[in-house]
Amino acid sequence: MNNQNVEPATSKSDIVLVTLAVLCAVAGVIAFSLLTSQTLAVRLGALFGGLVAGVVLAWFSPSGKRLLNYGRQSWEELRRVVWPTRKETLNTTGLVMAFVVVIAIFLFLCDKLIEWGLYDGLLRLSL
Repeated sequence: MNNQNVEPATSKSDIVLVTLAVLCAVAGVIAFSLLTSQTLAVRLGALFGGLVAGVVLAWFSPSGKRLLNYGRQSWEELRRVVWPTRKETLNTTGLVMAFVVVIAIFLFLCDKLIEWGLYDGLLRLSL
C-alpha cells in the first residue's frame, strides 16, 4: 500500500481567501507607514487591525487550517524535546573548543610544512 499524503487541489475560494488575507496584512503595514502624521496608537491600531483581519481571513481558508494544524503539531513536538542540562552543554562546548584548537594547530603545521617545501625547497633549486 502507498501511504503518501496527497495534497488536495487548491480551490478558487481558498486562493481568494488567502489573497485577501495577504492584502489585508499588507494594507495594515502600508497604513502604518503612511500614517506618520497620526499618533502612534492610531498607527499601531491600523497595523494590528490589518494583521488581525488577515489572520482571521486566512483562518477560514483550507490552507490556513492546514498551516494552523502544522503550527500546533510543531509546538507539540517542541514540547517533547529534551534539552541538555547546563553541565552537558558546558562539556560539549568544551569538547568542541578543544577540537577547534587541535585542528587549528594541525592546519598551521600543514601550512608551515607546505610553505617550507615551496619556498625553501623548490625556490632554492630554481635559483
